[in-house]
Amino acid sequence: MDTHNFDTLREHLTQSMSWPSVYMFKFIAPAENRIFAMLHDLFPHQAEFTNRHSAGGKYVSITVKEVMLNPDEVINRYQKASAIEGVIVL
Repeated sequence: MDTHNFDTLREHLTQSMSWPSVYMFKFIAPAENRIFAMLHDLFPHQAEFTNRHSAGGKYVSITVKEVMLNPDEVINRYQKASAIEGVIVL
């Protein structure tokens, strides 16, 4: 995700949600334990993770729910996740 997309997301989150709020993050990543561990490390242990493997088993869809205080926290988390090679931020 580039800076423009983060700015657009921040604007959307500011206008459409009240904060603090439970936010649902979505990612697609190769089904590799290393990548999953790196994503998992971005979130506190209280965050709720749901995984769903692709039919071929090469990829995994990862959904994470966490209480976020404001849009900037969401953007920060997405920026860190997008820095992990192979992770697609949705």
